[in-house]
Amino acid sequence: MKKLSYTLILASGLAFGQFFEKDKVFTRQDTLKGSNTQFRNFWDVKKYDLSVEPDFAQKSIRGNNKISFEIIKDITNPVFQIDLQQPMKADKVEGNFSIKDWKQEGDFIFITANKKFKKGEKYTIDVTYSGNPLIAKNAPWDGGWVFTKDEKGNPWMSVADEGIGASIWLPTKDIWSDEPDNGIIMKIITPNDLVGVGNGRLIDKKTDGNKTTYTWQVKNPINAYSIIPNIGKYVNFKDTFNGEKGKLDLDYWVLDYNLDKAQKQFQQVKPMISAFEYWFGPYPFYEDSYKLVDSPYLGMEHQSNVAYGNGYQNGYRGKDLSGTGIGLKWDYIIIHESGHEWFANNITAKDQADMWIHESFTMYSEVLFTEKFLDKKSADVYMIGLRNVIQNDVPIIGQYGVRNEGSGDMYPKGANMLHTIRQVINNDEKFRQILRGLSKEFYHQTVTTKQIEDYISAKSGIDFSSVFNQYLRTIKIPTLEYSQNGDSLKFRYTDVVENLKLPVIINGDQTITPTESWQTVKLKKNTPVELNPNYYIHYKNVQ
Repeated sequence: MKKLSYTLILASGLAFGQFFEKDKVFTRQDTLKGSNTQFRNFWDVKKYDLSVEPDFAQKSIRGNNKISFEIIKDITNPVFQIDLQQPMKADKVEGNFSIKDWKQEGDFIFITANKKFKKGEKYTIDVTYSGNPLIAKNAPWDGGWVFTKDEKGNPWMSVADEGIGASIWLPTKDIWSDEPDNGIIMKIITPNDLVGVGNGRLIDKKTDGNKTTYTWQVKNPINAYSIIPNIGKYVNFKDTFNGEKGKLDLDYWVLDYNLDKAQKQFQQVKPMISAFEYWFGPYPFYEDSYKLVDSPYLGMEHQSNVAYGNGYQNGYRGKDLSGTGIGLKWDYIIIHESGHEWFANNITAKDQADMWIHESFTMYSEVLFTEKFLDKKSADVYMIGLRNVIQNDVPIIGQYGVRNEGSGDMYPKGANMLHTIRQVINNDEKFRQILRGLSKEFYHQTVTTKQIEDYISAKSGIDFSSVFNQYLRTIKIPTLEYSQNGDSLKFRYTDVVENLKLPVIINGDQTITPTESWQTVKLKKNTPVELNPNYYIHYKNVQ
């Protein structure tokens, strides 16, 4: 924590601990937000058809959301929970079924139905809403709307809500495990001199008096926190990428005075997508296009609507988080936030406690991009450099059922765990096929940590369960103690979980399998032992 690189990250806005709340006391409200309760477990969201109209002067919004859903088990007179956080208000709630009553309590709307539902039936709930939403103090690290002005004094509005939830402004079923399977339609209503940019593709634009409605369509499932309207003085330019699934449309929306800079900086997109398709498989949302949008905050991985606010410079706000200089060779926000299209948007954790699935793989995507864009040595150096910001404060996995994520170490420590697993597999093509297999096996799905762990172990043929336990569920880093006497090497592990199975390759081609008991092996060559720095373990010479 004393290292300069970590100080720079703190100054930049806690890059690796965006939403972490240490020592929080959880309440019934947290359980209602984070669990698949009796108010949620009988219906499955199919589509959101929403509208949003912000008022810059009043810092308010209004709109509606028509929620289409399917009943997934027989139930009589149930209570539906729709999330809408204070101070937003539900003005009207309607359904195409008999509603006995509805009421808004705190951050929730409870709708009591007067009907017997059967599995497989489909219905809608339509919520009209309005109010002055929570204003972000430091987006995107704390949630809320942003009402600001661009450099020319024009209104510029958006929202960031991954940690706190989309329900800070939009009435939704705000739980990660239930995405609208058939996507969304989003209407953004703006003054005529501004442009509304949303997710997916622009399918309609209509002007009525002094207002214009921009209608956007997403055909694929989408996590609720990715549903983001952007309103500003935008201009658009386009490109295409010939990818694994054919032609991918690249769509760029930037503030008018940033056009020249964007056309230059966004040239990094094609090599980035090429690298990620190589490692992870096809871009997951060809139907909805790839999009970068100028944002009034640093960045966010909004699906087919990636928020960009890195100032058209390489690095992370012009700095290299690894402290190696390698991170200054590419734009951190373009690379990292786009990597989330595979891990977070394509594969989404069911529970926020498993957010490492999003961030560990995506931080490792920076390493994999570097390997393709530069070379493997540079990628390894970058990965090792990121260890300087690991805190090992609390475990990476948070508490389940209460919208709680674990340590911000899920970024650099989780990525280093994956790098370590790669060393154990010791076959880069096999490792690549595992990554591609994850994208295919869990395509457009929500998953648990166990599913990811089991898949990697099964496809590698190596039981990594103890490795995941070590790095995800404890704050201990394995220490390999060793001493060498000629061609004899004595070694053991300390600071490890019980029966850690983490073999280590030394001297380039000799594998040892340390335990907590001392062992001795004969080295193939009588030279000082060469230790591989790519394993995220500590080495301690106790000779």
